Amino acid sequence: MILVTGGAGFIGQPIVTQLLDAGHEVRILDLLHPAAHDGLPEGLDPRAELVIGDVRDADTVDRVLEGVDHVCHQAAMVGLGLDIDDIADYVGHNDLGTAVLLRGLARRNFTGRFVQASSMVVYGEGRYRCADHGLVTPPARAVADLDAGRFEPGCPVCGRPLTPESIPEDAALDPRNVYAATKLHQEHLATAFSRETGVPVTSLRYHNVYGPGMPKDTPYAGVASIFRSALAAGRAPKVFEDGGQRRDFVHVRDVARANVLALTAEEPVPGAFNVCSGTPRTVGEMARALWAAMGADGGSAAAGGGGGEAGALAADLEPVVTGDYRLGDVRHVFASAVRAADVLGFTAGEDFDAGMAEFATARLRGA
Repeated sequence: MILVTGGAGFIGQPIVTQLLDAGHEVRILDLLHPAAHDGLPEGLDPRAELVIGDVRDADTVDRVLEGVDHVCHQAAMVGLGLDIDDIADYVGHNDLGTAVLLRGLARRNFTGRFVQASSMVVYGEGRYRCADHGLVTPPARAVADLDAGRFEPGCPVCGRPLTPESIPEDAALDPRNVYAATKLHQEHLATAFSRETGVPVTSLRYHNVYGPGMPKDTPYAGVASIFRSALAAGRAPKVFEDGGQRRDFVHVRDVARANVLALTAEEPVPGAFNVCSGTPRTVGEMARALWAAMGADGGSAAAGGGGGEAGALAADLEPVVTGDYRLGDVRHVFASAVRAADVLGFTAGEDFDAGMAEFATARLRGA
């Protein structure tokens, strides 16, 4: 039996389905938090056992761990949120929830595998190279620079422009917002648990995940979902900064497959792994790819998000670069896919353009 916390969620649901298709028994623990759900999601696989409950509740955790061989921990509050007022909610759902789960496993002398969802946000800014000073870590961008539209970080030694590079798993970690801090703390808690118990822990650092089933129109939704919701509602997507922020957009089915590999590989694969496509794209490129996919499909592009009229309008809603910014954002962070390929055996397989075309017509949660 494999327990998938957050198994009714955007990423958890395809993990559950892939595990079931591979012949595994699956139990889901999910709070069905209203920030991500408006009730039971469509398409929840009836072959899985569903327990509606809170991973922060010790009694619930003890009950769902009965007979469990491996754990896939996806339950979390995600996204940047609105402001610092969210801090207690993030720490509660992400860190306390993980701690209660790990304590429950330790008390049961658990000997299986523990695979958890981490995030590329633990890196903070990505990896940068200065022509004169080599690899450098730029400080947090100054408000004055952001206000002036100077979005690219400079070398902390000489101030010259930097060249961003793909970031490997052994890079220094530097979380720069509350959500990022909680994800890194989850990794630290799981590492401490592993040292104490000998249980192999795999932390999968997801990059920008997109695909069917993303929650729509919440502060906690991913950027792809926010753009898609705007287009479906007849609004041009608003792209922060100058749209040149580089990210790695990875399809949710690939993310699910990485989890299944970590849970079912012949030998455990402990440690941290980037889960990514290996091909960086700018946020502006992603917005335009989604806009093109929705506009090309006319009315059907608005499925689940506003009807045929909105889909027809999408062709005229070219993304708007606003120059606005969020202090918690970083400029460039995209991944090296080498370790995941060499050690975990994971290489992303979903085509970006095909994935965006599918996402353009897919139903979002809450739609």
